[in-house]
Amino acid sequence: MNAPDRTRLDRVDYRTSPADYRHWTLTTEGAVATLAMKVDEDAGLKPGYKLKLNSYDLGVDIELHDALNRVRFEHPEVRTVVVTSLRDRVFCSGANIFMLGLSSHAWKVNFCKFTNETRNGIEDSSTHSGVKFIAAVNGACAGGGYELALACDEILLIDDRSSAVSLPEVPLLGVLPGTGGLTRVTDKRKVRHDLADIFCTTSEGVRGKRAQEWRLVDEVVKPQQFAARVQQRAEELAAQSDRPADARGVALTPLEAEYDADRLVYEFVTVEIDRARRLATFTVKAPSAAQPTTPAEIEAAGAAWWPLAMGRQLDDAILQMRTNELEIGTWLLKTEGAADAVLAIDAVLAEHAGHWLVRETIGLLRRTFARLDVSSRSLFALVEPGSCFAGTLLELALAADRIYHLALPDEPERAPAIAVGEANFGLFPMVTGQSRLERRFYAEAPALDAVRATVGTRLDADAAFAVGLATAAPDDIDWDDEIRIALEERAAMSPDALTGMEANLRFNGPENMFTRIFGRLTAWQNWIFQRPNAVGEKGALKVYGKGDKAQFDFDRV
Repeated sequence: MNAPDRTRLDRVDYRTSPADYRHWTLTTEGAVATLAMKVDEDAGLKPGYKLKLNSYDLGVDIELHDALNRVRFEHPEVRTVVVTSLRDRVFCSGANIFMLGLSSHAWKVNFCKFTNETRNGIEDSSTHSGVKFIAAVNGACAGGGYELALACDEILLIDDRSSAVSLPEVPLLGVLPGTGGLTRVTDKRKVRHDLADIFCTTSEGVRGKRAQEWRLVDEVVKPQQFAARVQQRAEELAAQSDRPADARGVALTPLEAEYDADRLVYEFVTVEIDRARRLATFTVKAPSAAQPTTPAEIEAAGAAWWPLAMGRQLDDAILQMRTNELEIGTWLLKTEGAADAVLAIDAVLAEHAGHWLVRETIGLLRRTFARLDVSSRSLFALVEPGSCFAGTLLELALAADRIYHLALPDEPERAPAIAVGEANFGLFPMVTGQSRLERRFYAEAPALDAVRATVGTRLDADAAFAVGLATAAPDDIDWDDEIRIALEERAAMSPDALTGMEANLRFNGPENMFTRIFGRLTAWQNWIFQRPNAVGEKGALKVYGKGDKAQFDFDRV
């Protein structure tokens, strides 16, 4: 394996482990885990800033993402996670402002997207996995620090006359909270909108009983009772969980990967980059070896179990490509292997969905496919000979903007086929709560019934096109030209316009808190991050901490 090299400035590596953490400490005691932040101010991911006051950059959140997965898979006995700080009188001051001031526009937006996904993952585990989260806010809690607390199920604030929660981005920086703060304050915590208006335009924040009265926190606790109350509440939440107390966790062994100039190679996922055409081809492989069928066998296989291994590899590949390959605007999605092998695993997932490790694996796949949904790339799925877009792997095609399915009317024995499985009807819902099939067909019963009627059969190009599962079904005479023209046309269009168009078309279902968070990030924050009022020479984000006053263009746009 190529070890993560965090000194390279041209590539971010998302692989880490607790032994390499610089900013977090994960401890477990029975059903309660503690994730404690103590950011090493000299260990920023890039040079030019210090991570003072428990402020964070992408490197801090990479560790948080890893730690959450350790809790999910390595500590099934954990039912409550307490998120707190090891620094005196500081919980977290949020994203490092100087890092943001030095960063490119693309870096800022991708950073915000990843932090959003990590915090959404906290809520995902609370909803689906029986892991509850308490933010033990034992000091000043500002900006992204409060957004981390907002992602937790409950917020306990120390009542020491100085600790406050705040979202100071608008008054201090001329930008919006970047990790769902505005949306969670209203949609999740139900803070009255006029109080939220005051809160979000007051840099000093709100403390004590007022914070509780405004619903910004759940409890305020005196310093002498704070630790005991946090432990008591953690145990109360743990008692409501169905996570197993006596199960043995599965070690998340290091991801074996080769990162070359134009390739990412894992056991089950390969990415080939064509720089001249600004595209990457993702190929996901079905298992070729026999797979476990019982919970005991699944636990014994551990991180080598295909759905878990493939999911981790695909997740890493998506993150690597999103962060490190900004000019690669089109991703081709392909699969290889036996469809029957994928469908057999789907049957095991369905049969043992209540088992803790199976449930966590389904959760990892759900979050990985959702990460693909919100990636600002054009996604085209190609169904070719040797493909295995079946069940779980059909989700890749259903996430795509277009599905091209090769028709071979004169060679039926070679004709590629797709296979719909029960997994496609809700096992991996999007952030909207809909399955990708429901999104595709606007939840219209006749179309969904027609697709469900195909379960158990293989659909060639004509059959897939007939039920709406193929965008186009060119034959072998037209295939190369049609794909080439489609890719050339895509590469010639404005990436900005495509990002906006794709996000609008992909999320055509019901709005909820998560779609509003990503919509605000894609549209409003994306725009604000480019405005002179934020990032101009005298913009608020640029002059912060330098003793200068921001100069605003006061025209409303």
